[in-house]
Amino acid sequence: MTDITDDFMRRMISSTKNYSIIILKHGPRKHDEGADSIIWEHGRRNFSLRAEGLLSIVCPVNDGSDISGIGIFNAPVEEVKKLMDEDPGVKAGIFVYEMHPCHSFPGDSLPR
Repeated sequence: MTDITDDFMRRMISSTKNYSIIILKHGPRKHDEGADSIIWEHGRRNFSLRAEGLLSIVCPVNDGSDISGIGIFNAPVEEVKKLMDEDPGVKAGIFVYEMHPCHSFPGDSLPR
C-alpha cells in the first residue's frame, strides 16, 4: 500500500471543492402506469445535465432496495434543489430525493 504522509494529506484536503450529492429514492408513484416513459425522460435529462457539466457522476441503483440512484452534482445545493424539483420523475412522484452538501477532490473519476 502507498505511504501517505501528513504533508500530502494536508495538501490534498486543502484542494477539495464543494459538490452536492443526491440520493434518489422510489416515490409513491414509482409503479404507476406510464412511469417507464417518465423514467426514460428523467434519464435523457440526466444525460443533458452531464453534457452541461452539472451532473458529474450518476449511478443508477438496481439492487431491489428503495434507492433508485446516486448523483454527484458540480453545483451548490440551492441550484441542485431547483434542478431536482424540475426533474420529470420527481415532479410525477416517481422519485423523491435526499440532498447533501459534500466535498471531494477535483478530477476524481470512476475508473474506465
